[in-house]
Amino acid sequence: MLSRASSRNMERDWENGSTASSITSVAEYSGPKLFKEPSSKSNKPIIINAIAHCCLAGKVNETQKNVVLEELDKCESNHLMILFRDGGCQFRAIYSFSPETEEIIKFTGTGPRTISRKMIDKLYKYSSDRKQFTIIPAKTVSVSVDALTIHNYLWQIKRPGSQGSGDGFPS
Repeated sequence: MLSRASSRNMERDWENGSTASSITSVAEYSGPKLFKEPSSKSNKPIIINAIAHCCLAGKVNETQKNVVLEELDKCESNHLMILFRDGGCQFRAIYSFSPETEEIIKFTGTGPRTISRKMIDKLYKYSSDRKQFTIIPAKTVSVSVDALTIHNYLWQIKRPGSQGSGDGFPS
């Protein structure tokens, strides 16, 4: 066992040690990258929290929730959005949002394959502490948006005899 004095000396050496040696050792490290620099801040943990504790909470939604969370594990998108049926915040789908191109593309669920700016009705932000969504008084989609609704008439699309996913939207 080390005496108290020698352990204090080791601490002092550590504090006074040159930072150049630690920078060199980091530069020489050739092992696996443990930290991947994000291209932009991700809201994936927020979306997972929203799905689990708000959108698909409770025993009645457990099967759907587990399927959606499993799908989210495979998703590599940094920014996701939930599509609601309407202001009642009923979960319909998860979309991937690219801030660079402003493309909103369906990842999983029921809804149009892509969502354009003209299709959007309302935008929402999720509050993890209150476990609820609130409307954002904005017209443009950004990385601060966690959910959205599309205009009601877009849900009325029925194409008899068309091939699709059975939800009124082409797959």
